[in-house]
Amino acid sequence: MASHFVSARLIYRAVEPTEDEAFILAMLQDPIAWSNSNAVIAKPQCKKDALKYIQYLEEALLGVLICLPPTEAHEKPIPIGAIALKSVPAGMMHHRFTEIGIDIVKAYQGQGYGSEAINWILEWAFETAGMHRVSVRHFEYNEGAGRLYKRLGFQVEGVIREELWHKGRWWDGFQLGMLSREWTELKQKRETHS
Repeated sequence: MASHFVSARLIYRAVEPTEDEAFILAMLQDPIAWSNSNAVIAKPQCKKDALKYIQYLEEALLGVLICLPPTEAHEKPIPIGAIALKSVPAGMMHHRFTEIGIDIVKAYQGQGYGSEAINWILEWAFETAGMHRVSVRHFEYNEGAGRLYKRLGFQVEGVIREELWHKGRWWDGFQLGMLSREWTELKQKRETHS
């Protein structure tokens, strides 16, 4: 079973509250990353906020830390972010849908780790958890996230006009989704071309 929690360059592991609290707090204290992944008003994050985030990961359908493998200098996997599939509300399980939340610390952004982690969690969602639909959201001011999600095969499903107040102006919110049959088609295309 442990082999299910690895991808080409990454390891995915459960959060350990006492061990990972400092990493989670540092991740939350990056103001740019915070505003790119969170619609809540920006404010300094504290230990209590880190504990809430840990609780969110623990209560998710699947919530894991994204880690680089151990090296000679580090005997344990090195956390670089977190990814989660939100829990489906009680009474809604039969619809088999979930939503991805992802955070990668700044030093590791732009290196393909986000793409790799999203593809890994999509495979887990569709092939292990039996989900029918996986969604993801992004904010208009985070154009890079929008390009990434579309490149990975997500389809724009909706725009919430002027949903977010950020840096003195209104921005749109975008909802994207992928269905299990679309995931299967994308996976088959990748396997054919490799």
